[in-house]
Amino acid sequence: MIKVSRTVELPDSEVELSAIRAQGAGGQHVNKTSTAIHLRFDIAASSLPPFHKQRMLAAKHHLITPEGMVIIKAQEYRSQEMNREAAVQRLVSLIQELTRVEKARRATRPTRASKERRLEGKSRRSSTKSLRGKVL
Repeated sequence: MIKVSRTVELPDSEVELSAIRAQGAGGQHVNKTSTAIHLRFDIAASSLPPFHKQRMLAAKHHLITPEGMVIIKAQEYRSQEMNREAAVQRLVSLIQELTRVEKARRATRPTRASKERRLEGKSRRSSTKSLRGKVL
């Protein structure tokens, strides 16, 4: 089970992991081992709560295809197991990021002291600038 939050967990069977050959430098090692991990996760067919599915499918994110598939490629480590953990962690953080509900901002009025400080600063700057003028 992949733990997303205190209340949401994903079964391992919903996440498709496949090992592929990594790109980039690495000499002979990179040519003969499949250490990179390709993670595929179908949002619509998952057991996520409806709110999570709706938020993720509505989001415009570079890791989510128009069909609703999350595709993550992890190849930053030389070991397949570490790349597998990194890919799963990136999936969890993506789900958490896209389903976070921001608290609504309540409009507040400035206090009397803050208004006075603002006006005091304005008058101080005004007097400083008036002293920069030509001497008559």
